Amino acid sequence: MSASTPTARTALPVPLPVIIIAGCIIAMVTFGARSTSGLFMLPMTEDLGWSRNGFAMALAVQNLVWGITQPFAGGFADKFGTARTLAVGALIYAAGLLLWSITPNEGVFLLTGGVLMGIGIGTASFGVVMAAFGRAVPANKRSFVFGIATAASSMGQFVFAPLGQAFISNFGWQMALVYLGLIILMVVPLSFMLRGQTNSAPGDADMPFMQALSKALGHGSYRLLVIGFFVCGFHLAFITVHFPAFLVQCGLTPEASSWALGLIGLFNVAGSLLAGWLGDRLPKQILLSAIYLLRAIGTAAFLLLPITEVSAYIYAATLGMLWLATVPLTAGLVSLFFGPRYMGMLYGVAFLSHQIGSFFGVWLGGVSFDLTGSYDLVWYLGILIGLFAAAIHIPIREVKAPAFVAPAPSIA
Repeated sequence: MSASTPTARTALPVPLPVIIIAGCIIAMVTFGARSTSGLFMLPMTEDLGWSRNGFAMALAVQNLVWGITQPFAGGFADKFGTARTLAVGALIYAAGLLLWSITPNEGVFLLTGGVLMGIGIGTASFGVVMAAFGRAVPANKRSFVFGIATAASSMGQFVFAPLGQAFISNFGWQMALVYLGLIILMVVPLSFMLRGQTNSAPGDADMPFMQALSKALGHGSYRLLVIGFFVCGFHLAFITVHFPAFLVQCGLTPEASSWALGLIGLFNVAGSLLAGWLGDRLPKQILLSAIYLLRAIGTAAFLLLPITEVSAYIYAATLGMLWLATVPLTAGLVSLFFGPRYMGMLYGVAFLSHQIGSFFGVWLGGVSFDLTGSYDLVWYLGILIGLFAAAIHIPIREVKAPAFVAPAPSIA
């Protein structure tokens, strides 16, 4: 064998712009397809004779399973690589959509649209993408790049909300789910661009993953951040699933409702980029507090004024500026507290709290409507917990967790 012949093949490094573009497309597709779920409530419940509570329960379980899956998916990506994680997740996600399309009853829907899709979304979600970004991007640019990934997710909502409604209107809800499942499969080849695993950065402590989790949960600022993220999940999931049906109940057309949902995504492109940009310059915890406060004020104003197509679009645009703006700031704080080595797992734990909130937002929306014929109780609860979240973010300290600082080398 020639001395110049390599004995092992080394993967070429992927340029940072390629990583960011591929990751943003993945975030756009996976979040966008999932954001259409609420559009299927009316056609499915009317066609199959289901209750809204039964439909909402499956999507509530989906959110919960998504959250439970996220820390494991993040830890797997941290240890074994992002590409494998995303590819497997995309296959499960697509299978969930395809099986959803032939679901015969609410019990099976709980397994297909609930459990299976929840696992797929959690394994192929933008949380895993952001862990890859955290590995590849310098610390002083992470919040902004996280904002770019979040903006891509929001663009997915803007694109897929009217696209999903168009699929339903032209091909029926079953074929719409099939088409969405086929679109998800494009994530598999794109995931190769995010290959790699996370190594400790200089100055970061290195420890077993379970020890890192234990020490992170002992950090007071992280606990407050995790609690606050519960509220974000409650707001987002309730709106995503129940807002279209709420607007139809108020006299708007399904098409107008889908455009309102899409506007949330469009305006959050700007909101996420702005939050990421500000997060590199201003205290992230204060920005988070302001976002939750403005959500509460905006929702109260929307409910107090007459609900028309114009007011729905204005509220959607306002909410859109605040929609996923919490994500780059929350991810930025997790990265700052603990470094990139454990970000997939520890952001996943925070996201589990987010998805527990999502479970209650979706489930309580269905229960409230079936019991009272309206969503008023959940709207008002969302305002109250928004004020609570605004308050608990203020004490968070924007400094690295002491347990995650590597000890200084001893001087002989």
